[in-house]
Amino acid sequence: MSRRLTVLTATLLVFVGVLGLFMLAGGSWGRRGGGEGGGSLFGPKVAIVELEGLIAETDDLVRELRQHRENPSVKAVVIRINSPGGVVGPTQEVYDAIRRVREAGKPVVASLGAVAASGGYYIAVGADQIYANPGSLTGSIGVIMQLANLDSLMKKVGVEYVVIKAGAFKDIGNIARPMTPEERRVLQTLLDDVHGQFIDAVAKGRKLPREQVVQFADGRVFSGTQALALKMVDALGGLEDAINAAAKLAKLPTPPSVERPRRKFSFLDLLRNELGLPAPGSLLRPALPVFKTPLYLMD
Repeated sequence: MSRRLTVLTATLLVFVGVLGLFMLAGGSWGRRGGGEGGGSLFGPKVAIVELEGLIAETDDLVRELRQHRENPSVKAVVIRINSPGGVVGPTQEVYDAIRRVREAGKPVVASLGAVAASGGYYIAVGADQIYANPGSLTGSIGVIMQLANLDSLMKKVGVEYVVIKAGAFKDIGNIARPMTPEERRVLQTLLDDVHGQFIDAVAKGRKLPREQVVQFADGRVFSGTQALALKMVDALGGLEDAINAAAKLAKLPTPPSVERPRRKFSFLDLLRNELGLPAPGSLLRPALPVFKTPLYLMD
């Protein structure tokens, strides 16, 4: 009898443990309130998507936005941005993903954290509304490419850099020689084109005349208060304000149920953070900025 009771107790404990994990993963069953991070398993909700750090590899973020777009229980999305910018192509992919969420009939509100500059702001203008803290750093509407010239150093240490090429501009940005005027013109034309794309995105997203955007699209960084005066953002406020704004756009009660980002636990990531070790493969990647990497929308 005691053995049967032990088995029954163990089974019950396992069931309770699994149920608890399920409720925890679902976002704490039955709790509500955007400010407290609550969210119910079922019913309409506002989903939060986080963009942190350098914009370089965005496949997971784009996939997350697509899942929220296709999820019928998600009625609106808030994208929380803490980023100084990043690579042009991935930045534009996230911007397009946000536009597709809106085209699906779901409002998107951008919430600017400490920094949402350059590529971070590029992504924000894809949203219906932008909220910024008074001290948030944003703007920096520009494109940058930085190249090193080690010609004098190589000559000093006796290094000869040999290049064999087919195509006049194939070794443009060569670190072993000064840049020619024609090469500078080619690169400047490239950057001007991408800068123009940035300006067009801001003008379209903020519904401002292009000529007005050009006046502050010179790479300057603005505070949230300054950005509000320039109509670069819609209102001053934090993440909770953005969540409530998204709920109102989606005609949901405030505060709404919230679906927060699911974070995958990794023992290796925890150990690496505690020891201050770099991410896997980061030692094999070139440090920024170097040539032979894409253009950067960076603060």
